[in-house]
Amino acid sequence: TWVGFERPTRGSVSVKGIDPWRDRSGALAHLGYVPQSPALYDGLSVSDHLDLAVQLRPGFDRASASERLDQLGIPLDAGARNLSGGQQSQVALALALGTRASILLLDEPLASLDPLARREFLHVLTDAVRTDGATALLSSHIVTDVEQACDRLIVLGVGRVLLQETVADALASHRIGPAEEASGEVVSTFLGPAGERLALERSTQDGRLRPATLEEVVLGYLASARPVPGRERAA
Repeated sequence: TWVGFERPTRGSVSVKGIDPWRDRSGALAHLGYVPQSPALYDGLSVSDHLDLAVQLRPGFDRASASERLDQLGIPLDAGARNLSGGQQSQVALALALGTRASILLLDEPLASLDPLARREFLHVLTDAVRTDGATALLSSHIVTDVEQACDRLIVLGVGRVLLQETVADALASHRIGPAEEASGEVVSTFLGPAGERLALERSTQDGRLRPATLEEVVLGYLASARPVPGRERAA
């Protein structure tokens, strides 16, 4: 819906006040996109990809994209097929950042990267966002990466928003511990790493429970959206 490929079934979407469904090219002018699998052409070099971006995207900053890749040690004359997965992702990110778009959409770009490549990718992303002032929307199932790079958290489940607040507030307002110890506003209960039953509670002070990690907050809200066995039959 952001890029105008689908019309929203409910509600509305606008990019800088532009309806992507009615004016796709106008909306795309404000967007940079990094897919889960970098969409590079095997038969082209890195430099060829930058040249193509210049032709297709008016205002593409080839110099800054080249500089970023040079700092990462990625040769511009290298063929796309010869790059590692991490290098391909960095090229895709450089192409998105080179558009100077005010909004960056990153669709699970870290899913297939090793820990070192993920860290390098996030370093380049956060540094660029801080320098250029762009807004980045990063989707990921790797919560530690979200905590490292993002200042706001949105947890999605069963087609709806389960939680939306700053990372700092999410950490400050949730506590966790044995389910039998919880007595406040319990978000959900779920299994801990040792098979114990844990309860996530929305609370800032509860001496019986400890502060929840961000991963535990996410797990708790995902668990809250799961159907309770037998509920449908009881209804």
